[in-house]
Amino acid sequence: MKPEKAQNSTENKSKKSFVIRIDESTYKLLEKWAGDEFRSVNGQIEYLLHQKLMESGRKKKE
Repeated sequence: MKPEKAQNSTENKSKKSFVIRIDESTYKLLEKWAGDEFRSVNGQIEYLLHQKLMESGRKKKE
């Protein structure tokens, strides 16, 4: 039997992959910020985008 992997609600949703090009200094700042908040850079970008979508009223609370 294979061990089951725990899934949270964000893993249950399908995610779209895409390439993002940012300058090295911006990436370094994001990397530091993500580390400070115990997230990956990808997770930090997702978090920031989610926050701005909520603030702008473009996304409703789940």
